[in-house]
Amino acid sequence: MDDISNLIKEARPLYFARKKRNNRIKTALCSLVIIVMVGMFYPRNNDYIYDYNYYLFGTDFSWNETTSIIEEMGLPTDDYGLLMVG
Repeated sequence: MDDISNLIKEARPLYFARKKRNNRIKTALCSLVIIVMVGMFYPRNNDYIYDYNYYLFGTDFSWNETTSIIEEMGLPTDDYGLLMVG
């Protein structure tokens, strides 16, 4: 009878640890399934705009080979159009 009691005392923490681990795994899988199901019903807008002028709307820039953008901004530049430091 003492052998059975000792086995039960020894196995009890292992049983509860395994039960706790299995419950955590079940919870994680259920959460994942719920997130996927909610994501399936989330409304999507698939109207992608591939026009780059749309993304640059409202920004003023110019392509000029003689002056640099830094010089157009009014910052001091050297002969190569790079920002002059010091």
